[in-house]
Formats: sequence, C-alpha cells, structure tokens
Amino acid sequence: MVEPGQKPVSQELLQTIFADRFSGRLQHGTPLKRYTAARLGGPADALLEVQSVEELAEAVRLAWENEVAFVILGGGSNVLVSDAGVRGLVLVNKARAIRFDENAETPGVWAESGANFGLLARQVAQRGLAGLEWAVSVPGTLGGAIVGNAGAHGSDMSASLWLAEILHRIPAGDAGCAQCETWPVEKFEYSYRSSWLKRSPGKAIVLSAILHLTQSSPEAVQAKMEEFVNYRKRTQPAGASLGSMFKNPPGDYAGRLIEAAGLKGARSGDVEISPVHANFFVNGGQAMAAHVYQLIQLARQTVADKFGVELELEIELLGEW
Repeated sequence: MVEPGQKPVSQELLQTIFADRFSGRLQHGTPLKRYTAARLGGPADALLEVQSVEELAEAVRLAWENEVAFVILGGGSNVLVSDAGVRGLVLVNKARAIRFDENAETPGVWAESGANFGLLARQVAQRGLAGLEWAVSVPGTLGGAIVGNAGAHGSDMSASLWLAEILHRIPAGDAGCAQCETWPVEKFEYSYRSSWLKRSPGKAIVLSAILHLTQSSPEAVQAKMEEFVNYRKRTQPAGASLGSMFKNPPGDYAGRLIEAAGLKGARSGDVEISPVHANFFVNGGQAMAAHVYQLIQLARQTVADKFGVELELEIELLGEW
C-alpha cells in the first residue's frame, strides 16, 4: 500500500527513524525485480525486510508516526512495479510463521501474513485437513490473499478466513498512531477480488490470520490438490508472470475476451500475451515493466473497441506510470 498524501523522506532521515529498531538493515537502491514474480521493477528508495509480525507492526508504526510513504510487498505476484522504481520505503514481508492447534475441537491454522499461501495449503494437506485445496497453486502470501480475496476452483479467501489480526491506523490527535484489532471475516466486506482493506489503502495492514479447516485424510486432500495442479498446468502458462492480469467481467472471462480480440501471442519487447491463456502476460527474460504496461493498454483498448467491455486490472500498479 502507498500511503496517500505522504511524501518520500531523505535516506538520512529514514536511517535515523529506523536506526534503533532495525540498525544496519535498511537497504537503498535495491532493484525490486528481485522481489516480484514477474522479475520486473526498478529500485526502491529504501527497502527493509521484516522477519516477524512484531517487526512488521513496529516498522509500520514508525512509518505512520513519521509520515513516511511505504509499500508492503509479499510474494510480489500481483504487482507491476514501474521501471523507475518506488519512492519512499518498501517493506518486504517475510513474517512466515505457521502454527497448528492439534488439540482444537474445530481444526484451524494460524499463520503470519508473509507465509507463502501455496506452501501453507500443502502443510494443511499433509495433516489430513481440508479447506485449502483450492489455494495450492495460488501465488503470493497469505496477507496478499486476504487483502485481494484471492480465489480459485470455485472458492476464495472469504470462504476460508475465520479471524485476522489487523494493525489499524488511528486518526491524528488520538493517543499513539495504531492499534491491533481482531477482525472476523464479515468485517472485511469481501467482494470479487476485493475487500475493505483493498478499497481503503493506508488504513490498516494484516499481521496474521486463522483459517478454518475440516477433518479429512492426507490421501483425499492430496488427490484433490493434484487435480487442481494438473488443471493449472493444462490451462496456464509456465514462466514469469504476474498471474491473472485482469478481473473477469460479470458473466464473462477476461482471457476469452482478449483471445477473441485476436491478441493471443501479441508482444511488446520481451513480454507476450500467452498463447496458452490470454489473461497471462509472460516475461521472456529481458522484459521491462513498460512493455507489460503497453500490452495492458493494448488489451484494454482493443477489448473496449470490439466488445464495449472495460477490463479492470486485478494486479496493482506500483511506482510512477
């Protein structure tokens, strides 16, 4: 998230702000392509990797207190970072702890928001617990899935989330700048690939969550997951991409519209609209973010001209465009 209305601060001031808690760990000018699934993106003014929810909460509090613009990156699977990079601070969320309560009457799993979502689903399956089979091939982190209401195979986060620990920004003038709250799933006001958090950037972040599960067997859960993995291999391209580029419009599919517009295989630089699935734009290895953006504009304009449908991005654009 980029804090609205805030301005980047100098590297010297950032060092001062974060020195006591994160001494020597603040990086400058780090290429963000190292942190994105599509391997694209220019440098960050400043970058800090946080290793736990305690560190994440502390870093965000410091940013809020000092009016520092910041972005949180998880797996970098649904973001397109501009070639010019990102001004201000980038927090890379590596808070990945996972805990199972084996004695709970109702099965569930607690995880920090930086946990890899697909890996989490596999750990759930190994214990013979059902409910996250749909997530086995979903890229990114748990926190990103919660914010964006990630979904696949007829299910989504709104059906899996039970509770989440949220760090909520307090309006100026109150004591402190943030407080932790526990939110039930209803408070997220989920809709298709959206949530209150996604529609309200800068107001709160996800620290951790509990997902509800059901008892099954490792064999049954694994069989279902393998079915989903095989389906993805048949229908989605390999290689570096951002995942689904556009949301599906009501009653239709973005990939079908882009294909029907004759754009499968269209290229800009070393980026191609996949011949396998037209809602995936694949980096051949030497791409620039600008090339992806050019194809986004081409797909939007062509689909609008031919079918009167305005495609809405599922990914998030970061940096200057």
